[in-house]
Amino acid sequence: MFTHIRESIPSSIVVFLVALPLCLGIALGSGAPLISGIIAGVVGGIVVGGISGSHLSVSGPAAGLIAIVIVAITDLGGFDTFLLAVFLAGLIQIVFGLMRLGIIGHYIPNTVIKGMMAAIGLILILKQLPHLVGYDVDFMGDEGFSQPANENTFSAVQHALGALTMGPAIVGFFSLALLISTQAFGYAKTAISTFLPAPLLVVVLGSLLGWGLGTYNPEWAILAEHSVQLPNWRSGLTLPNFGAFGNPQVWIVAATIAVIASIETLLCIEAADKLDPLKRITPTNRELIAQGVGNSVSGLIGGLPITSVIVRTSANAQMGAKHKSSAIMHGIILAGAVIAITPVLNRIPLAVLAAILIMTGYKLVSPSLVKSIIAKGRNQWVPFVITVVAILLSDLLKGIALGLVISLIFIAVTDFKSNISYAEKDGVFTFTLRRVVTYLSKGALKSHLERIPAGSTLELDFRACEFLDADIEEVIQDFHKHSAFKNVTVKEIR
Repeated sequence: MFTHIRESIPSSIVVFLVALPLCLGIALGSGAPLISGIIAGVVGGIVVGGISGSHLSVSGPAAGLIAIVIVAITDLGGFDTFLLAVFLAGLIQIVFGLMRLGIIGHYIPNTVIKGMMAAIGLILILKQLPHLVGYDVDFMGDEGFSQPANENTFSAVQHALGALTMGPAIVGFFSLALLISTQAFGYAKTAISTFLPAPLLVVVLGSLLGWGLGTYNPEWAILAEHSVQLPNWRSGLTLPNFGAFGNPQVWIVAATIAVIASIETLLCIEAADKLDPLKRITPTNRELIAQGVGNSVSGLIGGLPITSVIVRTSANAQMGAKHKSSAIMHGIILAGAVIAITPVLNRIPLAVLAAILIMTGYKLVSPSLVKSIIAKGRNQWVPFVITVVAILLSDLLKGIALGLVISLIFIAVTDFKSNISYAEKDGVFTFTLRRVVTYLSKGALKSHLERIPAGSTLELDFRACEFLDADIEEVIQDFHKHSAFKNVTVKEIR
C-alpha cells in the first residue's frame, strides 16, 4: 500500500472534502450525534478500506439508511441501544460474506447500475443547488425526494433561486466557475495539481473569498449556519448498550440494517468496478466481510452504519485514484482534521463544498453517458430512464427495485423472441429451438403451429436447444398427435 501513498494524496484529499459535509449531514438527518457521522466516515475509510478488495470504493455513512436510523433510535429507546444493533448488523454481514451471498451483486443488469449512477448525479446537482446559493434549509447528504417543511427536491430548488443569500451565493458561483475553468484548461495535467488538486484549490480560494466578503461588507459575511459545523470530538463517545442483547427488536433492526447495507454496498461495488479504468473486479464476498467488520467497529465506538457510497467512490475515481490507499488515507485525514484543525474546517462555506459535489454529479450523468445508452436501443434506455426517474422521485433501493423489474421484463421478452425462430420455404416450415425454451414461448409456438397450412412439412430443429420446458414438449406432442388430420408431415432434427 505504501508504494501508492504519494499518488493517492490528491484523490484522498478530495474524497475527504466530499465526505466531511456528508458525514455531518447524514448524522444530522438521522437524529444522531454529529460525531457519529465522523466516526463512521473514519471507520469506513480506515477499517473497511483496509480489508476490502476494491481499489476505488469508499465507505461511510449512507443516506439510504437515514429513515431506518431515525425510526430505530426512537423504537429502541436510545442511541446507545441502536449502536448495539449496528454492531450486530456487522456480525450478520460477516456471516453473509462467509455464506458467499456477495454473488448477488453480479446479477444486477448494467443498465440499472448506470441508471443508479446517473440518478445519483442528478440528485447531487439538484440537492446542492440550494446550498450553492445559501439556502441551507435541508441537510447536506439528503438524497430523498421529500424534504422538511413540506418541500421536495424540485420545490427546494425553486425556493432557493428566490431566496439567495448574497455572500454564500457569490462564493458558490465563484467556486463552480473556478472548477469548470480548471477542467476546461487542463489544470489536472499541471505539476501543481499533484499537491494542490482543483477541489482543494477551490476550497482555499472560496474560503478566502468568503472571509474577504465579510470584511468588505458585513452583510455578505458567511455565517456559521452557512459553513461547516464540526462537533467537539472531546465531548466523548457513546458506547453500545450490551444490556439490550436479549431484546428481539434490536435483532430485527440489526437484520434490517445488514440486509439493506449489504444490498447498497453490492450495488455501489458494481458501479465502482465500472468506474475503474483498469476494469478490475472486486471480490464481493470479501466486501461483505469488510463491511461487516466496519459496521461492528463503528457500532462499538459510537458510529453510524456504513455502506459503500457511490458519491465518495465516484469522486475518488474522477481524481484518478488507482489503489485503495486513497480510501484509507481519506479516513486518516478525516480523523486528523477533526482532532487538529476544527476551527479551520468550520470556516469552509457549504457553498464551496456544494460546488464540488455539483461537479461530481455532472460527471456521473454526463451527456456522453446518456447518448451511449440511447444508442443501444429501447431495451437499454427504457430501463435506464425508469431507474433514474424512480430513484429521483423515491429513494435508491425503491428505484433500483423498479429498474430491476423493468430490466428483467425486457430481458425475458428479448429471450422469448429469440429462443424460437420461424422460417418457411417452398412449403417447408422450419422451427429452430435455441438455448432455453420456457413456457413463456408456449403461446407464440401454438399460434405458429396453428397457422401451418394442410399438406405442409414441419421441421423441428432441436440441435441448439439446451433446455425444453415440459409445457413446450406437451404442445409439440399434441401437434404430433393431430398433425395427420391436417396432412402435415412432422420431422424432428436432433
